[in-house]
Amino acid sequence: MKEDLVERVLEASEHIIKTHDTIRKTAEILGYSKSTIHNDVSIKLKSIDYDLYLTTKKVLEENFAQKHIRGGQATKLKYLHE
Repeated sequence: MKEDLVERVLEASEHIIKTHDTIRKTAEILGYSKSTIHNDVSIKLKSIDYDLYLTTKKVLEENFAQKHIRGGQATKLKYLHE
């Protein structure tokens, strides 16, 4: 793999672990598409650093489990402002 690709994958993974941001938020901050970040941390990272992949996967699973709660809070705020 190209060195710059490996750096991008590791940067995205470390950001997710450090901040517990979602894939969408990480993509926005790093300036890549959501699909690119998802592909990087779910497929490419596995072959680069498996332990880091498992840690990142755990954070993303927590985010996925909380997704319905964040959506409900966003809807509540939307209707409170109307």
